[in-house]
Amino acid sequence: MNIKLISRPVREELEIFDRKFSSSLKSKVALIDLITKYILKQKGKKIRPVLVLLSAKLCGEINDRSYIAANLVELLHTATLIHDDVVDDAKMRRGIASINAKWKNKISVLIGDYLLSKGLLTAIDNNEFEFLKLTSEAVKSMSEGELLQIQKARNFDATEETYFRIISDKTASLMKTCCKLGALSTTDNKVDIKKLGTYGENIGIAFQLTDDILDYTGRKKLLGKSTGNDLKEKKFTLPLIISLKNAPSGRSNEIMKLIKSESENKFDRVYEFVLEYGGIDHTIEKAKEYSQKAVDSLNSFRESEARNSLIEFAGIISGRKF
Repeated sequence: MNIKLISRPVREELEIFDRKFSSSLKSKVALIDLITKYILKQKGKKIRPVLVLLSAKLCGEINDRSYIAANLVELLHTATLIHDDVVDDAKMRRGIASINAKWKNKISVLIGDYLLSKGLLTAIDNNEFEFLKLTSEAVKSMSEGELLQIQKARNFDATEETYFRIISDKTASLMKTCCKLGALSTTDNKVDIKKLGTYGENIGIAFQLTDDILDYTGRKKLLGKSTGNDLKEKKFTLPLIISLKNAPSGRSNEIMKLIKSESENKFDRVYEFVLEYGGIDHTIEKAKEYSQKAVDSLNSFRESEARNSLIEFAGIISGRKF
């Protein structure tokens, strides 16, 4: 994903954000400073701050409020990644050892809590109570989505409707918040703010659909992650849900037994199954559909570098040209 190309209209502003974000992590506790310096070494793509800044620039001039919004969502996102690694017992994050692998679970949970509280205080200290409300709603949605996914994995009963509810809450809610906060930082036009929120929600759904496709087709080179993680965790993503629906009951039952088993060699058979019964093709089309919805929500905005970058982002996610 060429995030440098997408972020070109806000390249200078992103450098300012980097300095502000690094400063916001500082503490009087030596252990916290040690860990947050390590976090800064885990070079993420900064997709969410880029979305904040592009949305802000699309609606007006980037200002201090825009940086507050970008800082808030990146602190929140980083906290959730650390907590996710604890939940998933993940040993690696962005190519290096995860926080929990290096400092164990107790410290990881506390660092995640610290970053979350720093984010919330960023909003409160700057009297950005609408920012606080939007991000708090996103945290609630993300937690609900994650817990619903765990519940469905245990019960083996996820449906397409449930899947979209999960990814809307778990992934799309924060991207929607990024775009709304960015717009809110530079305009009070409620119509434009809503349109950017629609863009963020649809791009978030397309992003997760693509991630779920790549979990089957290979994503190590693209995202630095291995394949088959969702299957190991018994997560029912759209490629599998659709294939179970399309296949004859005998084949579906056979695959369900395999998924429920503790066999470590199930991935290849499940991969062939989702290929044969159209799960991957269906999910690719859905990703394109939601990317198109995201692009359509930008139609009323005048042409600009920021608008073009948001459109380009939708194209990169879904693998299509706009």
